[in-house]
Amino acid sequence: MRWRGREQSDNIEDRRGSRGGFRSGPGFRIPVGRRGGGGIGIGGLIVIGIICFMLGINPLTLLSGGDIGFEDGAGTRQQGQVSGRDDEMRAFVATVLRETETTWTRIFQQNGGQYQEPRLVLFSGRVDSACGLASAATGPFYCPGDRKVYLDTNFFQQLSGQLGASGDFAEAYVIAHEVGHHVQNLIGVLPRFNQMRQSMSEADANRMSVRVELQADCFAGVWGKYTDQKGILEHGDLEEALNAAQQIGDDTLQKRSQGYVVPDSFNHGTSAQRVKWFRTGFTTGNMQACDTFSPSYQQL
Repeated sequence: MRWRGREQSDNIEDRRGSRGGFRSGPGFRIPVGRRGGGGIGIGGLIVIGIICFMLGINPLTLLSGGDIGFEDGAGTRQQGQVSGRDDEMRAFVATVLRETETTWTRIFQQNGGQYQEPRLVLFSGRVDSACGLASAATGPFYCPGDRKVYLDTNFFQQLSGQLGASGDFAEAYVIAHEVGHHVQNLIGVLPRFNQMRQSMSEADANRMSVRVELQADCFAGVWGKYTDQKGILEHGDLEEALNAAQQIGDDTLQKRSQGYVVPDSFNHGTSAQRVKWFRTGFTTGNMQACDTFSPSYQQL
């Protein structure tokens, strides 16, 4: 991925070295390596109407700690220390975030809307958010309460070392997925979930949370398509993202952690589903193709 020398976003809060306090509230995260399950972490205005109609459900069962992102076992760096590698990682994250900003601003404008940029918080050890206290083990997550993406970049070491998903575009996919949840928040998907979740059974919430996560994967793919059109991607980058999607599927993670799978506990999607929906977004570059809520949605 040719990211060096490109414009960087100013929407970065670097809280590495600070310590957070406790608060309660829901958020969204993406699980990586949990035993039985995980959290959750415009042209679509037509799709959104369909989505909002179909939603009657809430995937935020995963909210019991709160967010949408990747989770499980990222290491904690020493507080107050920022290395040269950390500085480079900050530059990388700020560059990827900027690319998401330009992409989604363009897409929203094309459909008569205005994109509101999220802020991205870099943290180490633990962090306080409107969705509650999160530790490095929580992994990257999006908090709809404050419209911020939270990231301990040590997670990327876990992604590469423990999960076998290396490469800068694999890391960019993680960021783009969380930004995808922000897009869902802006277009009304996440607020609807929050409204409906109280009446959902755990099984229904899990099934619908899969659809939420797969849509965020598809939105990440849409961003990837626009990025590729700019000539930023290099040979092998798409494969890095698809491999990352493969490695964080619920079935793959459960097989790795416990040797067997519990399909009823899936709330992010199987490896095949995650690969399929990222590829769908990347191939089409169209938000309308990311309707994981319609009756025609196909489980793999």
